[in-house]
Order: sequence, then C-alpha cells, then structure tokens
Amino acid sequence: MNMKTILLVEDNPQDELLTLRALRKAHVANRIDVARDGQQALDYLFRAGEFADREGPDLPTVVLLDISLPRLSGLEVLERLRADPRTELLPVVMLTSSDEQRDRLGSYENGCNSFVQKPVDFAEFADTVARLGVYWLATNEPPPQR
Repeated sequence: MNMKTILLVEDNPQDELLTLRALRKAHVANRIDVARDGQQALDYLFRAGEFADREGPDLPTVVLLDISLPRLSGLEVLERLRADPRTELLPVVMLTSSDEQRDRLGSYENGCNSFVQKPVDFAEFADTVARLGVYWLATNEPPPQR
C-alpha cells in the first residue's frame, strides 16, 4: 500500500505546530514530514544531504511550502522543483502569510498548484489547513507516475 504523505516546509515553529495540530484534529492520519528551510526541503525531496538515507515514498503526495524561508526561499524551491523532471508535476501549495501580489504572481508563474494565505485567526487557520489536507490527500487525483 502506498502511504500518502505531506511535506510541510515551514520555518516558524508556531506555524508548524498549528499546522500539525490542525491536520491531526481533522483526522489526517497520514505521514507528515517537516523541512525547516528551503535547502532542507530540496534535500528531502531529492534524497540528498541529511536525507540521503530517508525512508518512505520517493515523493510526498503534496508539498505545503512557505515563501519566506531561510537559505532558499519558497519561490526558489518551487523553481527548482519545476525544473527537474522528477518533481515537475509534484503538487505544491504555497501556504504563506504573505499577502503580496508579487508573491502570488511569482508562485503561479513558477508553477504552484495553489496559493493559500495563512489566516491570522487560529480557528480559521486550523479550518484552512484541515481542508487543504483533506483535499490533497483524499479528493485530488495526483498526476500519474511517468
């Protein structure tokens, strides 16, 4: 059985905790792995660096990617994912506190599948994350493997 996973790329510990809590509260029992900066996300996805011996599926079902990250920004990560044939079709949701139009435009220009602004209110945030998890893990049909 192929276990569907989520890769959460988030450098803010509070947002990470809230996201994980919201997914659990929505009864998302799937594996959720966390990368805390852009380079760590790429290492995870391409099984490099500290993730060279990572167990689990080759790729997650979906990546929840923040824009403002240390080392490499979320936009740089997205650009690299779309440039590589192994990850060019991987669903990526930009989950960010940014409300900048340039960030939204840059995200879509670089091939994100969805752009979601993190609500400030905790209840709204939890509801948004829960809906994202259910949609991408249970409703969405992922691209076929090549």
